[in-house]
Amino acid sequence: MQAITVQDREAGVSGLTLTELPRPHAAENDVVVRVHAAGFTPGELSWPGTWTDRAGRDRTPSVPGHELSGVVTELGYGTTGLSVGQRVFGLTDWTRDGSLAEYTAVEARNLAPLPADIDHVTAAALPISGLTAWQALFDHAHLATGQTVLIHGAGGGVGSLAAQLAREAGAQVIGTGRAADRDTVRALGVDTFVDLEAERVEDIGQVDVVFDVIGGEILARSTALVRPGGTLVTIAHPVTVHPDDGRAVFFVVEPDRARLADLATRLRDGRLKPIVGAVRPLADARAAFAPDRRTPGKTIIRVAEA
Repeated sequence: MQAITVQDREAGVSGLTLTELPRPHAAENDVVVRVHAAGFTPGELSWPGTWTDRAGRDRTPSVPGHELSGVVTELGYGTTGLSVGQRVFGLTDWTRDGSLAEYTAVEARNLAPLPADIDHVTAAALPISGLTAWQALFDHAHLATGQTVLIHGAGGGVGSLAAQLAREAGAQVIGTGRAADRDTVRALGVDTFVDLEAERVEDIGQVDVVFDVIGGEILARSTALVRPGGTLVTIAHPVTVHPDDGRAVFFVVEPDRARLADLATRLRDGRLKPIVGAVRPLADARAAFAPDRRTPGKTIIRVAEA
């Protein structure tokens, strides 16, 4: 099979190559998925799991990418809940070969059935972004109707879904981004947009929840915006500056089959829509990772035609 692999930590994006690899086989409780579309996180080449397995052993050449949509082709011993030929979408393990390949082995519990009327490209944009947005807002921040939430990076893959989920929950939503993101974010139904390049985020006043995907200076400045009893949640990096009278949470998204199914239902009902940016073939995955490639929404790699 063909796959994108990376072997040199120092090479970064330039070290990504299109390679011929043996097809994987399904271990106990695994399935093998014929990947139709895949997603990735631009910063994952710096993640420890990209380079080592769960025991800390080198596992290069490794296949990056951790979101996928495709069709089950093989079941491992003891696998339940899925069947050969079934359409599925979900996450691959952080410390195993990922989704930028024609076939990948995945723990069955990390996948959910994909309805026939959802295309693979759209489905591949949902797992990490959708689960991250949900877990940030509701599992960690406990966002409630009538509260105000500030979402940094609201035009991106995660932020755009968080804005839609928060709005549906009855929250007042403030979204931030660059000037070029304004129309995209406003179309999501946010109440206020803040241009981080031209406006002061401090001028919005205090909010109940801050959800940050940017980190750095923006994260540090946002601690003062959390009103007493509120919560700051980030996925960028651990928090070093905390709100005076509130909580600060850093987390890594976790697989959740039931929530994936719920997100798919919301998508089918028109209550949730991932913003898909560029769609590129597998051979162009290296260009998609390049740091100067910035498009609204989520970049998806089309691995196979439906």
